[in-house]
Amino acid sequence: MDKAAGQKRTVQFLYPPIEPFDQRVLSVGDGHQVYVEQCGKPDGVPVIVLHGGPGGGCSPAMRRYFDPSHYRIILFDQRGCGRSRPNAEVKNNSTWHLVADIEFIREDLEIESWMIFGGSWGSTLALIYAQKYPLVVQHLILRGIFLGSQAELDWFYGGGAGKFWPDAWARFCNIIPEDERSDLIRAYASRLFCGDLAIETRFGRAWAGWENALASIDSTGNPYEAPAQYARAFSRLENHYFANNLFLKLGQGILENMPSLVNTAGHIVQGRYDMICPPHTAWNLAKSWPKSHLQIVGNAGHALSDTPISNELVKIMDELRTK
Repeated sequence: MDKAAGQKRTVQFLYPPIEPFDQRVLSVGDGHQVYVEQCGKPDGVPVIVLHGGPGGGCSPAMRRYFDPSHYRIILFDQRGCGRSRPNAEVKNNSTWHLVADIEFIREDLEIESWMIFGGSWGSTLALIYAQKYPLVVQHLILRGIFLGSQAELDWFYGGGAGKFWPDAWARFCNIIPEDERSDLIRAYASRLFCGDLAIETRFGRAWAGWENALASIDSTGNPYEAPAQYARAFSRLENHYFANNLFLKLGQGILENMPSLVNTAGHIVQGRYDMICPPHTAWNLAKSWPKSHLQIVGNAGHALSDTPISNELVKIMDELRTK
């Protein structure tokens, strides 16, 4: 989960814009090609950024949370979104494919170990990757925690968040016939994968719009209409993952596998008023993770661009330079 697109706030401490020193497209198998970029210090401390969604893609703003004179910053667009190809493709696209892609990138860039910086769905993916490969993870920096549980999906797609935003919820629901509204993920899936580009785009914009409307603490509930290609890819990928329980089988839940991170340190930054990923999830994660530090920030929602969240993340990355 993550903000699809929308309002921006002024962030006091972001580093100035920088350009990549390396851009490449990696063939990761199964017909997928993944876009990867590096910026900052080529021999600096490596940190990989995992974007939200699934399907959100990375953006130039994500480079700006790190001191470029210290960090080697790696961004990539996950399968099916952003500059990766084929766009909006869900075949051979699962959590475990993405975990394998991250490890492929690490090996391709000849990195021994790295930090992982991820928000929303990016926090989910970061934790699953770290649980599989704990020895190559130096530190986890996570924001807007999403653990992929049915309770979290029920909150956002079953009416919980809609009780706070009834106007935005009505827009999301009313596009679906009343007799299908008991399972909105399934109802949207039948439109997002119908094979008619116009219908897929229309419902993709509605799906992305619901999430976007609730992302920022400054939101008025009126979503920014995302570009057609972006909205379709974002919505198809999110729906595909959520309909399949993030491809996590019995015994693969994040909380039950936290003992594998007993020696891994991390920071958690959570917006107090996050309507997409409520704070109790971050609280439960921190309770099960001895070497974590949870910071719940006020006057912030879910969006990476909410000022208190951005400022806290930059502060953490600056503090980690000295360790």
